[in-house]
Amino acid sequence: MKTNSIFARKIMYEANKIGLTSGQPKVLYFLSKFKEADQKTIANYLEIEQTTVGSILLGMEKAGLIERKQHEGNRRSLYVSLTDKGEEISKAMLDIFERIENEAIKNIPQDKQEELKILLIEICKSLTDNGVEQ
Repeated sequence: MKTNSIFARKIMYEANKIGLTSGQPKVLYFLSKFKEADQKTIANYLEIEQTTVGSILLGMEKAGLIERKQHEGNRRSLYVSLTDKGEEISKAMLDIFERIENEAIKNIPQDKQEELKILLIEICKSLTDNGVEQ
């Protein structure tokens, strides 16, 4: 628990430096990975309430990081994607994630790092329903 807390705090400290608020790094990561999705899909994947995602997206839209569009034939859902600015900030966040992850494991020998990754993946699978993230 403490490790996760310290890691998250370091991530948010760096994210705040580039103008991001709580929740935005996760959404940036999701959109950089999947390119486009509706609010419900984002909420389900990130395991966040839809209304919370709505608030996060509103802040991101005001900051020029995302845009929302309707798809033809589907007037009920707005699809969210990154703007050019959002892509740039997303890349900066990926660098931050990588830097802090490397800092966290710098004193662990390479073979143990690989073992740790395997164990963390197994823990994640064990905690999800049938090994599938909800």
